[in-house]
Amino acid sequence: MRLTKHYFLFLPLLACAAMLLSFTTQARQLPEFADLVEAYGPAVVNISTRANKPEKKSLGHPKQVPDELNDFFRHFFDEENKLGKPRPARSLGSGFIISKDGYIVTNHHVVEDSREIIVRLSDRREFEAELIGGDKRSDIALLKVKANDLPTVKIGSSKNVRVGEWVLAIGSPFGFEYSATVGIVSAKGRHLPNDNYVPFIQTDVAINPGNSGGPLFNLEGEVIGVNSQIYSRTGGFMGLSFAIPADMMKVILSQLKEKGQVSRGWLGVLIQDVTRELAESFEMGTPRGSLVAKVLPDSPAAKAGFKAGDIIVEFNGHTINRSAELPPVVGLTPVDSTAAARVIRNGKEVNLNVTIEELPTDAEVKATLKNNGKTVINKLLGISVRNIETKEREALDLAENGVLINDVVEDSPAFEAELRKGDVIMMLNREDVKDVVHFKELVAGIKVGHSIPVLIYRGGSPLFVALKIVKDE
Repeated sequence: MRLTKHYFLFLPLLACAAMLLSFTTQARQLPEFADLVEAYGPAVVNISTRANKPEKKSLGHPKQVPDELNDFFRHFFDEENKLGKPRPARSLGSGFIISKDGYIVTNHHVVEDSREIIVRLSDRREFEAELIGGDKRSDIALLKVKANDLPTVKIGSSKNVRVGEWVLAIGSPFGFEYSATVGIVSAKGRHLPNDNYVPFIQTDVAINPGNSGGPLFNLEGEVIGVNSQIYSRTGGFMGLSFAIPADMMKVILSQLKEKGQVSRGWLGVLIQDVTRELAESFEMGTPRGSLVAKVLPDSPAAKAGFKAGDIIVEFNGHTINRSAELPPVVGLTPVDSTAAARVIRNGKEVNLNVTIEELPTDAEVKATLKNNGKTVINKLLGISVRNIETKEREALDLAENGVLINDVVEDSPAFEAELRKGDVIMMLNREDVKDVVHFKELVAGIKVGHSIPVLIYRGGSPLFVALKIVKDE
């Protein structure tokens, strides 16, 4: 076969045509997001708030920090001035409608300390929203507006989310309403500093201040997460965004809708990762599990027989590979339920059953640690007390009776009775208080709805106050 020179002139043109055809084929294989935005964009809302609170000395966006150790995770908005004076603050965030009658999901930090919450829809309708409840630990809040037949999103499951799958975010970055950005899931079960109870979904979706509380969709148009934080050294997007998983969101919302707050399970242990060296010292083949460094006194773990040195490898049916995986599992375990745990102790597997209690406040846990287990925390009164040391009694010129108030929770019955940290409770309901054990017994006998006299010792003088436990509605 004889080839002419014209044939060779057409070869580059044929190659270009083949490349164009290949690019066109690849483009057709990319996911289509326009229909998803059109279908569910109207259910995404813009949220603005007003609040009277002291402003921090900050311009709202983190300054660039050269030290690698100062890289940080940021929530998406922060409209503080640099005067440090109280003034009505305005903030912008996002949210999404989950029911036709007006329930809306957003981030807790978007509406925290707000006296007014305004929700704006894509059709420019505006509503004043009621805060049904918020949970700081998960950064989830539930709002309600008075409306009907509102557009809604579909809530999916985050359980089967795969690393590498496409996702879509809709929100109001920097106040630009109803903006859509896309990317992929970069990682699952990501645990961030100071966020022990949320296994975040990490994405590379472009997220910026104002996207707080907005939805993260999969290709089926289902919400699989709530955009919450970014990793940044400048305050803007740097390719690392984090969303609260939908499965956790649903558990939180159920409690917020029912009672306006969230009860978390508590085990009562201090834990750490099992390193390669520790695994070798504990005669384990590979590092795994959550190593118990301390069992808090009078905690569920203490009552169930957990010991320092135990390595928790399974809890309530969940395999624990890293220590960060344990807190979310325990936190979502219902209070007062019994959970099965499997630990490695002295090279052997041991099965333990533990009755989960409600997670105390951070202040209560710190008080327990500080006082080496001599603190008794009473959630009914909102107070923690401890026995008085001999030197303290001598300094206060006290007899043997009495317990020292270590902390008082704001808005609690104890707080309303004007009990304060540092007071000594000498008498409760007309009976001398001997020690913390006796104090617990006396509190157990208090009738709800009745005022009782409490004799305290404050500033060198005795003082009676009236304490009343009001029944929860």
